[in-house]
Amino acid sequence: MRNPQDVLIRPVVTEKALSMMEENKYTFFVNTDANKIEIKNAVKKQFDVDVDKVTTVTVRGKKRRQGRFVGKTSDRKKAIVKLKAGSKIELFENL
Repeated sequence: MRNPQDVLIRPVVTEKALSMMEENKYTFFVNTDANKIEIKNAVKKQFDVDVDKVTTVTVRGKKRRQGRFVGKTSDRKKAIVKLKAGSKIELFENL
C-alpha cells in the first residue's frame, strides 16, 4: 500500500470543483498509476473521513508552442471523491 502523500498530489480549486463541494464531492489531482481503492484509502487516512464513492478522469495533455518549438503538457489524473453524509474535509472550508 502506498503512502497517502504519494497518491494525492494536490486539490483542484476551480469554479466547478468548488460548486461540487456543496454536493459533498471533492476533487484532487492524483498519481496516474493510482487506482480507486488506493485513492479511497489515501483520502480516508489523510483527512479522517468516510468515503462513499470515487470517480476518476484521465485528463490528456494539450499541445503547446513556444515559437517554432512544439511540445505537450503532461497527462494528469483527476479523482472526484464523494463523502458520506455528515463528513467534511476541513481543508476546503475557508474557500
